[in-house]
Amino acid sequence: MKKTISCRAATVALAALCLFFIVFEISVSSTSRFLKYAATTTTTYSAKTQEEGNHEKTKLIDQPNSHPSEYLQLPVKRRIICDRTDVRYDLCSINGPTVLDPPTSTFFTMGSAQPPQVEKVQPYPRKFEGFIMPHIRNLTLTSGPQSPPCKVRHSVPALVFSAGGYTGNFFHDFNDGFIPLFITVNTIFPDQEIEIVIVVSEAPNWWPSKYADLLAMFTKYPIIILKNATTTHCFPSATIGLISHGFMTINQTLLPKPKSFMDFRVLLEKAYGPKAQPKVLTSKPTRSRPRLVLADREMAHGRMIMNQKQLIRLIKKVGFELIVFNPKRMTPLHESYALLNSSHAMIGVHGAALTHSFFLRPGSVFVQVVPIGIEWGAYAFFGRMARSLDLEYSEYKIGVNESSLADKYGKENLLIKDPFALQKTGWPPEVMNIYLKEQNVKLDLERFKSCLKKAYTKATRFMEKNG
Repeated sequence: MKKTISCRAATVALAALCLFFIVFEISVSSTSRFLKYAATTTTTYSAKTQEEGNHEKTKLIDQPNSHPSEYLQLPVKRRIICDRTDVRYDLCSINGPTVLDPPTSTFFTMGSAQPPQVEKVQPYPRKFEGFIMPHIRNLTLTSGPQSPPCKVRHSVPALVFSAGGYTGNFFHDFNDGFIPLFITVNTIFPDQEIEIVIVVSEAPNWWPSKYADLLAMFTKYPIIILKNATTTHCFPSATIGLISHGFMTINQTLLPKPKSFMDFRVLLEKAYGPKAQPKVLTSKPTRSRPRLVLADREMAHGRMIMNQKQLIRLIKKVGFELIVFNPKRMTPLHESYALLNSSHAMIGVHGAALTHSFFLRPGSVFVQVVPIGIEWGAYAFFGRMARSLDLEYSEYKIGVNESSLADKYGKENLLIKDPFALQKTGWPPEVMNIYLKEQNVKLDLERFKSCLKKAYTKATRFMEKNG
């Protein structure tokens, strides 16, 4: 009898121990998921920027998440799958035949017997930014009701994104558009020739023609501009959204097959090299002098060089052949490419025009003039990219006496003395506008002369080696 009771007690004790471990595992798993969720949701959504200098929680936003998401790699159980885990973008896929109805901006699945499923997605990779995202149109993906009849049939998948938002600013056209497009194509279709139809939402009227040569590097099919389409289109599948790795970043470790900014520049060379005949913007190169391109901001809002005429004389005195570069929205990109690709150096104050440094040949010289309060953005937007392109990159950080803000606010103002203190919790529009739109630069030419001389030495060496 005692032996039976003892066995029963041991059995009960063993069961209790198993139950404890099961509860413990559930608790740990739940805690782990909660911590992961909390880490994700602590990222900022308070950004309210109006220009390329958006810095709200930038150090956090600039950290890449791993992708493609494991969720998208699971066996397909639903026709519509959306990954919303990244702070910068949402990415949805329709895994099967789909019909696009342009007037309603809706993708319908075809022949689905599943319960109705509806997803809304804004295919613009600045999800973290509260100012611009309300202006981006939602696209609807639905597995019901019954899809409308197909009028135009395509044999290849659709890749869908928005060209709204900050499109028209050259920096954003690449940062929010073509770099994420390059990343997305090389993530979703890494093992095949590019066979997609690009569908663009909210594109300005000038956008398809300005970027026609570059878009042709991603697809041989006509671009579908959603607002101009009047009939239904059907595709074997569709990807909606663009993958971003952060500000002006291509992270090779996140791609199935490593790609870098050098690969992106090869794409630009294929797009614009064949048409790059010196015409309007270029002058006949001088063999004995390296050519320097000075990015002009005289018609821009803020960050102008107030003593540019004196600077031009100094540049020529140091020994450069000088081209003052002031591109307009409709300046043909093959002309800009021809100018930069045939030059040996580029100098400019932080701003969208410096995105043209993509067109410089590897090994040429790139000097960025950095106004007060823009140090982080200067490197994140252009410095890191320049290093990835193997440019001879350097920064000239202006002093207090070279900033117009010193006269307006006083040298002892916190804006001037400690701009980092004002940016610890983000970069609200009122502060951003001061640094980006109110600030102009009056270069200390004696100090800047030493920077020019170093640039001249490097540019001369590059010219002698590469022509």
